[in-house]
Formats: sequence, C-alpha cells, structure tokens
Amino acid sequence: MSKLPSEQTDYLRVPEAKRDYNEILFAEVARRYDLVTRALSLGRDQAWKRALLDSLPDGEAAPHGGSPVCVDLACGTGDVAFALARRYPRGTVCGVDLTPEMLAIARAKNQFPNVSLELGDMHRLSFPVDGVDIVTGSYALRNAPSLPVALQEIHRVLRPGGTAAFLDFSKSPNWLWQRLAHAVLYVWGGFWGLVLHGQPAVYAYIAKSLWHFPDRVALREELARVGFVEVSSRQFYFGTLELIAVVKPLDEPERADGE
Repeated sequence: MSKLPSEQTDYLRVPEAKRDYNEILFAEVARRYDLVTRALSLGRDQAWKRALLDSLPDGEAAPHGGSPVCVDLACGTGDVAFALARRYPRGTVCGVDLTPEMLAIARAKNQFPNVSLELGDMHRLSFPVDGVDIVTGSYALRNAPSLPVALQEIHRVLRPGGTAAFLDFSKSPNWLWQRLAHAVLYVWGGFWGLVLHGQPAVYAYIAKSLWHFPDRVALREELARVGFVEVSSRQFYFGTLELIAVVKPLDEPERADGE
C-alpha cells in the first residue's frame, strides 16, 4: 500500500486530495472492512444499520407502492444495499462506491437481482434530477470530499417527498466532548490499524476526518441550507454515532441564488 499520511491532515481540507486519499485507504482496507467495522463497533454495527433501515418508509408507505428507487452511497461491501433489497423486494437498489476493491467484494456477495453496484462518488451521481426515492449512507457523508457538494448532489437526485438517512460518527457541539471523543477514536482506531495493517493511520483516519466534520448543530444547518427537513434522529454510544433521517419537501421555498 502507498504510505498513508500519518501526521499531516491538510489533505482533509482539499477535496481532490481527500478523494485520492480515500481511494488509497479503502482499497487497502477492503478485504478486512467487514471484520474491522464489527471490531471497532464492538459488534454493534449491524444493529445500527438495522436502525437506519427502520428509519425509512415501510411497506406500502414506501414510494410507488413499495417499489422505490434506492441509492446507497459509499456502499462498501454491500450490506446496506442488500438490506435495502430485502426491505423493498419490488424496488431497485444501486450501491455506489469510490473503490473498485470494495465493489469487487460486494459483487461477489450479491445475490439480489434488483441490486446493481456502480463505481462513482457523491459529487457526480449518475442519476437524473428527482430520479431517486430513497438515499442511504453509512459512514458516507464524513468521507465526502466536499460535504456541501455531496449534499447538493443528493438533493438534486432525490425526488420531492423522498427520504435520505445517514449513519455516521458524530461530533458533539461541546468542545470538551469533542476532544474526548477524538482521543478515544484516535487510540481505538490506531490500535486496529496497527494490528491489521501495521499503520495506526489507517483507522486513526476516523478521528481525523471527524475532527474536520461539522458538529451535530452545524450538520443540521448544512442539511437545512441545501433544503432538507429533518424527520428523525438517534444517537448511539453516548453520542459518538448518530443516525439522521431527512426528507426533501414536496413544496420547497424558492432560495436566492448562491444559497
């Protein structure tokens, strides 16, 4: 693997540099991704993702009589995309990921005829305006090269009345909790990076990326600025993770240019 920057974090401020870094990082971790996700979460990852699915419209309440068009961003090895296929067997699901190595694992696991897997990123989605009913992302927004660009793109493809749900590490607006969570994540992630890859920076990246991510209040401001309305949220593990579900309103107020 190309050596990851272990101390310098400026690459997280430059969208193209962050995108390139993520390609290197997730290509390296792809084979161990499922294992380390469960290890880092102490086995709770799948429960959190079930909560993500539970935040979405159910059964006949889902768009098109239970046949929605779904997109799972940063789909990784496919577990959320496959869960969407089980939840909406008459719908269609497209998993999008930046990393060919992740997609190769997901494709080998895919047993669902209504699931497709596509190489791409959150800045340039291949779907038409208002062409998607449901968007999900687990650990996706924090890895976006530019969060405002990614949110605008999600808003573009989501139809009015559509739902988006995101699960990710969460930053408290309280500076003391921010520093405590950063320290814990840095040590815990660094431990697994050292054990599995010989480089603490591999999973210490979680703490570094969270440091540059908006706190819970600022994230909601970003979502509202784009035009989303929050419908539900849940916190896990003392607020170190959060699930937030939003909708794109049916009738959006006109916004001035540049907003």
